[in-house]
Amino acid sequence: MKKRRAPIRDHHAETALFARRSIVAILLVIVVLGGLLFNMYHLQVQQHQQYQTRSNDNRIKVMPLAPNRGLIFDRRGRLLAENRPVLSLEIIPERVPDLQDTLMRLTALLGLDEQQLAQFEDNRRRERRFDQISVLDRLTEQQAARFAVRQHEFPGVSIEARLIRHYPYGEAITHALGYVAKINRNDLQRLRANQQHANYAATRTIGKLGIERYYEEQLHGSVGYQQIEVDIRGRAVRTLATQPPLPGQDLTLELDIELQQFIYQLLGDMRGSIILIDPRDGAIRAMVSKPSFDPNWFVQGISTEQYQGLLNSRHSPLLNRSTQGGYPPASTIKPHLAVLALEQGVITPQTKIWDPGWFQITGVNHRYRDWLSWGHGWVDVDTAIVESCDTFYYDIALKMGIDTISEHMAKYGFGELTGIDIHEESAAVMPTRGWKRARFNQPWYAGETVSIGIGQSYWTSTPIQLAVATATLVNRGKRPVPRLLRSITDGDVELNAVVEEKPAVTIKNQSNWDVAIRAMNRVVSSAKGTAYRPFRGASYSSGGKTGTAQVRSIAQGETYNADEIEEQYRDNAMYIGYAPALNPEIVIMIAVENAGGGGSIAAPLARQILDYYFTLEAAHANL
Repeated sequence: MKKRRAPIRDHHAETALFARRSIVAILLVIVVLGGLLFNMYHLQVQQHQQYQTRSNDNRIKVMPLAPNRGLIFDRRGRLLAENRPVLSLEIIPERVPDLQDTLMRLTALLGLDEQQLAQFEDNRRRERRFDQISVLDRLTEQQAARFAVRQHEFPGVSIEARLIRHYPYGEAITHALGYVAKINRNDLQRLRANQQHANYAATRTIGKLGIERYYEEQLHGSVGYQQIEVDIRGRAVRTLATQPPLPGQDLTLELDIELQQFIYQLLGDMRGSIILIDPRDGAIRAMVSKPSFDPNWFVQGISTEQYQGLLNSRHSPLLNRSTQGGYPPASTIKPHLAVLALEQGVITPQTKIWDPGWFQITGVNHRYRDWLSWGHGWVDVDTAIVESCDTFYYDIALKMGIDTISEHMAKYGFGELTGIDIHEESAAVMPTRGWKRARFNQPWYAGETVSIGIGQSYWTSTPIQLAVATATLVNRGKRPVPRLLRSITDGDVELNAVVEEKPAVTIKNQSNWDVAIRAMNRVVSSAKGTAYRPFRGASYSSGGKTGTAQVRSIAQGETYNADEIEEQYRDNAMYIGYAPALNPEIVIMIAVENAGGGGSIAAPLARQILDYYFTLEAAHANL
């Protein structure tokens, strides 16, 4: 067997190979180390500020602080809307290991209902997982005590102290004051569109109706912030900085809550609206719409049963009758039409028209009846207002025509918004030829003009429009913009509301105003006046005009009998008035649905309200 020869080692070559490998390894280490050093420099120096901020974001939590909502007072400083402290049960979903199990145990412990759970789920879908979400807005003392004993069993659940809106006078003032309710999707979209959503970061309610909505920006205030240092589990360690929220501004309204409550109670079970307004500056002293509802129901979330009850009620308590109710103005507009007829030269103060108890258009068989079936005899403009003669106004309306009437009555504000400082307002209908063509695709007929002469046919008005039109009449053309706001208080500064006016109603012969106003005074002071009996013996002078608005037309030859027709088809009782007679400081407008005649129902109400108003003013003047 041949023996293998041992190879001869080349130490020089091995040394060179090792040296090359060592150099490569050292170079590789240097490159890697250089990369690490460069990255450390990049992180620690160049991006120091960015990562420090990100670190602080994990360590420091910025919590928005909700501002206190501004308070609302009546004209004598009585609180109409306040903020009350309550305990709220809240959950941070991110910190709850098993949310459904937690909700089940909370339901068993505190008696949560399905609506509260559904509301929580709805809120949870809108909020972030690390935000506090309310599951029960108003804990009773018993509920708070039961939860406090077992709070350790509910990680991520806590009791928080909050302020909620409260309306101490309830339904008596709802349609003027409005209410706040929880922010919903539509509110969020509107806030984002106006770039205001950041200011509502910690706010849960927003003004929905009335003053609360119209002056939301002033009442809400500005959000504040609090920087809190938290540990690895998100628990607060300490407060680093606080920027306090700015509370909302306080509002003082022109309303007198004593007068408002008196009128609300006086109406009893009747439906309708009553408004008292100062004709000199448009200040609203009372604005009642009935039926109403308790605004406190909406603050914490109204139940489905309650809301359906309001929504489905045949008496429509959600409707603000003062600004949205459309009523035929009936005879309450006769003084305004008298001024127009005098101005147009259709009549003079001495013009007399024979009233046999009906009116007939030449060539037409239909007879338009006067409320007094045997007629008023010879009637001039003064008598036509005092005794509310329909035949007189049938005649002058036909002579003037719908175009002249609608154009002139629009100057009083009929058919347009008054500008009152709440959003819930209707323009109602001041009919014209064009309106009827657009609405029904029909021409205008002379018989419709005849009915317009007594405030019927297609003509509808809201109570606030009639109140402003009456104020304009007694102001001899000066047309105020109605307002609820008296002043805004921001800290120690009080800013009075701006008094506004719409373009005045101008006429050539100023004495024509006096004809209508004197006749309105005789409505309550003359023995033949339609409101004489209710106002007999009053300690103050006044003027007024009654109206009885037909809800359903009566066929030729048919006799109206309220007892034989359904309630919703009975006449509405109307009244407009002012006092004192020479220098009016208050205008009253009353519309009572399906109640009967203006002279028998609305005028007595006006007497009681004006008596109370002047007694109240005298009492406060002596304080």
